[in-house]
Amino acid sequence: MRVLLVEDNEQLVSLLAKALAQAGLDVDSVRSVEDADVSVKTMRYAAIVLDLGLPDMDGMVLLDRMHRRRDQTPVLILSARDALGDRLNGLSKGASDYLVKPFATDEFVARVQALLRRTPGADGHRLTLGNVAFEPDSRQLHVGDKLLDVPAREAEVLEILLKRPGLVVSSEVLQGQIFGVRHGKSSNAVEVYIHRLRHMLEDAGANVHIHTIRGAGYLMAVEKDGAKADV
Repeated sequence: MRVLLVEDNEQLVSLLAKALAQAGLDVDSVRSVEDADVSVKTMRYAAIVLDLGLPDMDGMVLLDRMHRRRDQTPVLILSARDALGDRLNGLSKGASDYLVKPFATDEFVARVQALLRRTPGADGHRLTLGNVAFEPDSRQLHVGDKLLDVPAREAEVLEILLKRPGLVVSSEVLQGQIFGVRHGKSSNAVEVYIHRLRHMLEDAGANVHIHTIRGAGYLMAVEKDGAKADV
């Protein structure tokens, strides 16, 4: 399962990410509301850990945006704001839990695990487009009556594109989601995963195709009349 950590304190991010990784979770981290909003709209997370005092704006703004989109991803707020009114406000805005700083790392991990146990739709979640159906948790790809296991990186790319069918997803967004916003990987790595994924879909007889939109990014769509040329 993948967790998004929205926190601008790099030392705390390193500590919490390590603790979550040791608990068997995949972790992405961003340091602003705007970066978090992009991440949430392009990747399905099992849970979000949200600091309120972020550099660009209050973390509550992210909760408001998620509420308007009816995004039910569980959110654990981390904050030094320890007044009862602050805690009640966070919970009333849609947060699932509220943890006051400072806190014990073991308690933090336990709180996240508790959220994951009650994540809506955590089991049986499936993304579909054309004759393609993909289950992110198991990384199983169904193309018609064929069943394939997808490698981890290609699975992440596939999930992002399937969540935005017919829309262009930039290389920067894909790279940030796969490697993290601070990672120094070259964009060529994304091209490699796209190339492998294309061939996997084509060989299995998928009626969807990943188009390269030059200078913009990638787009997944159902094919019409068998046309597969990139633009």
